[in-house]
Amino acid sequence: MKLFKRLWKEEAGQGMTEYGLIIGIISVVLITVLVAFRGKLTEIFESITNSTEI
Repeated sequence: MKLFKRLWKEEAGQGMTEYGLIIGIISVVLITVLVAFRGKLTEIFESITNSTEI
């Protein structure tokens, strides 16, 4: 029973788990934004490519 109480109260890995969740959420948001603006981003990069051709 002491083992379960100690494991329940132990918070050593909590910080890393929180950082992992934050990074995961940010990744999902960035991917969603990139997919949503895919067409506009393509236009921007194509105009940059076309304007710098020699």
